[in-house]
Amino acid sequence: MRQSGNALILALGFLAVGFAAALAQTPAQTVTPADAKAHVGQTVTVEGIVGDVHTVGTGVTFIDMGGSYPNNAFTAVIFAADAAKFPNVSALNGKTVAITGPVQLYKGTPEILLNDAAQLKAK
Repeated sequence: MRQSGNALILALGFLAVGFAAALAQTPAQTVTPADAKAHVGQTVTVEGIVGDVHTVGTGVTFIDMGGSYPNNAFTAVIFAADAAKFPNVSALNGKTVAITGPVQLYKGTPEILLNDAAQLKAK
């Protein structure tokens, strides 16, 4: 009986790993900057035109989409510690980009924190 129990646990473990791998390969839903607010707590791809890219004194970079700050619909945020992963980010101004990650709200504006270059794709 113990051997069959171990076999069941092993089989369930493989099933869980396979399910997790399938989820990881599922592409994120693509939404507009204006629709990002409806997806707080979800991992999505926000695709649109960059309205402004600016870096503040602390080294934090903001990529505004759907307008420019303070009238932007969405922001991608790169903290100073991750800035080297995103060289020439200012060249994205006016270009169409796709930004993927979990959406959160900051002062009422939806945002995605960028900490991996794979999260940002220029179109």
